[in-house]
Amino acid sequence: MQGNVTTFDVSKFIRAAYKLAREYGLHTTIGNDFEEYVRITATLLGKSPTDPHFRPDCSELLPGKAFWIIGRDWQGRVAHVQAMRLDDLSGTTLDEHLGTLRACFADPDLKAGPGSSCNCYAPSARAITGLVAYRGDLWLREDFRGRGLVAPLGRMAFGLAWAKWSPDFIYALVAGWNIQKGVADRNGYLHKEPGGAILRLPAQGICEDDWLVWLTREDLLKMISSFAAHCDPRSE
Repeated sequence: MQGNVTTFDVSKFIRAAYKLAREYGLHTTIGNDFEEYVRITATLLGKSPTDPHFRPDCSELLPGKAFWIIGRDWQGRVAHVQAMRLDDLSGTTLDEHLGTLRACFADPDLKAGPGSSCNCYAPSARAITGLVAYRGDLWLREDFRGRGLVAPLGRMAFGLAWAKWSPDFIYALVAGWNIQKGVADRNGYLHKEPGGAILRLPAQGICEDDWLVWLTREDLLKMISSFAAHCDPRSE
């Protein structure tokens, strides 16, 4: 592992998040079959349709380059979903990646449809490059909200991303209410800027104006090492 973070530190970081979710009645599993994932998310009442970023009919979600987390209650009913993917942006930047619609489609010319566009005005997106992980499609069933699950579910995803990819950045695109209500902060993101993605996909019925939130490699290493040194005894 890099820096002062060991494999054991990362394992403990992930395990503690998993155990805390279990304490709140959420059993999580991990997978990479996105055909299955989309079938599951399509049945969830109150969840918006999964965006093209995590749809195998739109994006190239190769094994080892993308994963999902699904949480179920004690009755086996789905109560949480989220997904992550890795993009190699060496030689380009996040604002270019978003602007070309390659964040949404493996082949934008073939899949995006007429009138599609994405504009990124967040200044820091021009500095986000290298191995970049995207986290999205986050949903938590209403009866599980307000229990303090947002933070451990974020740590679980971040820890897995580090263990699998050691990315240079992790980012998400979130609606403004996530910023106003502090949800992005509770997820663990340390940086945020408006104008992250002005996304228009008429064929998919998508019209979004999202903030960019992100972590750097150094942020993530500090998060894991700090947890390893001062972890909550409840998480052991």
